[in-house]
This record gives sequence, structure tokens and C-alpha cells, in this order.
Amino acid sequence: MAERLVTGAEAPAFTLKDAAGKDVSVPFGSDRRTIVYFYPAAATPGCTKEACDFRDSLASLQSSGYDVVGVSPDPVSKLAKFAAAEELTFPLLSDEDHAVAAAYGAWGEKKNYGKTYEGLIRSTIVVDPEGKVELAQYNVRATGHVAKLRRDLKLDD
Repeated sequence: MAERLVTGAEAPAFTLKDAAGKDVSVPFGSDRRTIVYFYPAAATPGCTKEACDFRDSLASLQSSGYDVVGVSPDPVSKLAKFAAAEELTFPLLSDEDHAVAAAYGAWGEKKNYGKTYEGLIRSTIVVDPEGKVELAQYNVRATGHVAKLRRDLKLDD
């Protein structure tokens, strides 16, 4: 299992394809923070709820200096359909080989209904402008996660 990131650690830089097939790199190399959230599968109930919560909070997050990117093992074509269907206005990135998720500690052993398997662990990592981990949250719940993240980042609603 990949090692989880901790506050102050160097966040692995990466470049992945977005829903339009364009390369997006993190960190963005600006004076802004980046919220990188990992979700298991586009267009599933929990992932849709979480994505829509990020969408609905995006303007507020951006005005507070945060950008948002979602990362899943879905192919670009599925991400494009998901983004269009839910009117998502932040980048969704395709990590089909799980390399980025593994580097961020978001790929590993999971248990569901008594079965153990390898999969994506719903996680959120906040990367500061210097490329360091500001906050790392693993095994987060889809429902209510964005509200909790805002509280943890001390952002006013």
C-alpha cells in the first residue's frame, strides 16, 4: 500500500489529461493552493454528490485562494460525460493507471462487504503554493466532505 502524505511533505507533481483531453499539471505553479480530491468513479451517487458540492462551493473556494481538481481512474471520455451532465466547471483528471493516486497514498487496500481488494481511497490533499501538503484527509465521506473541508481550512460559509 502506498504511503499516505502528511502535512509538510512534498506533494508529488503530476500531469494528467482533463475531460477535454488537455494536459493539466499540479501544482499549478502559482500563488494559489490546490485542492486535489480523489474519487472512485464518475457518475456514481457518492462521487456525483461530492463533485456537485465542490461545484457549488467553487466560487467561494476560488475567492479564498483555492483551486480544485478531481482525480479518478476513469477514462477521459467518461470524465467528459460526467462534467457535462453535472455542469462541473473545475478540471476532472484521468488517472487510469493509478500512478498519481498511488503517489498520493490514495490507492490501496479496501474492504467492502467482507471482500478485500485494491482500489481508490476517497481522499483530499490540499497543496500549498510551494508544492507542500497543507492538509491530507483519507477515507473521507462523500456527503458533507466539502463542508467539513471548509471548516478544517477555516473558511467562512
